Amino acid sequence: MHVHLNIFGLELPGYGTAIMIGIVLASLIGGLHIKRRGLDINDFIILETIGVFFGFLGAKLLYLIVSFNEIDWSRLSEPAYLSYVLSAGFVFYGGIILAAVAVLIAGKLNKIDTGRYFREVVFLVPFTHGFGRIGCFLAGCCFGVPYSGPLSVTFPEGSSAPAGISLFPVQLVEAALLFLISGGIYLFQRKRGTKYTVEAYFITYGVVRFALEFLRWDEYRGRFLFLYTSQWISLLLIAAALVSVIIRRRAVERNQ
Repeated sequence: MHVHLNIFGLELPGYGTAIMIGIVLASLIGGLHIKRRGLDINDFIILETIGVFFGFLGAKLLYLIVSFNEIDWSRLSEPAYLSYVLSAGFVFYGGIILAAVAVLIAGKLNKIDTGRYFREVVFLVPFTHGFGRIGCFLAGCCFGVPYSGPLSVTFPEGSSAPAGISLFPVQLVEAALLFLISGGIYLFQRKRGTKYTVEAYFITYGVVRFALEFLRWDEYRGRFLFLYTSQWISLLLIAAALVSVIIRRRAVERNQ
């Protein structure tokens, strides 16, 4: 892992660089896919730009909420500490939820069939997220539980993970599963169409995220009763996706 990457003499943060690579690749793939499907590339750019902006904003807001008790709010007037709080820590679910709401509103205002675009390019959400998890590994955040078996990792001083302790590589496991989800949804929509692509994403990632939360060791995630915040959100998204599938199927049956 490398907290900072040295590229042509430039020292770049590994976390942010990985995310930007994911966004750029997803944008290129999404643009080609949208053109091939006969949709408006300008509408795609509008929705993507809004989604990315509010995605980062939502991810940061949920992080501030779940980490409220760990943040020293009295030090926010200190430039260095404020910079640390703003740059460190994002919760993916906060990003996907706020981005979805913002894109839906933008679609209404601009008279864009947002649902169509969602279903066409949702496979790129786990694709981009996979690069984000690689970024987490480079920075050492979202680290796994103590583990000394095969593929265990030990982070050095200077990363977000505790140094010198053998840990489970949960970030890389999640990244690999996200890429598999992305490829699976893409193959699914090529064979069966885009009707249930969003539901497929919510269900598959919800199950993966729920399970992997048990293998994480960082405590800055928020907890309610016996589950972490992300696990409750995973259950809600899985339930919402299943309800959506049932409603849509019944609607089809009534129209037959």
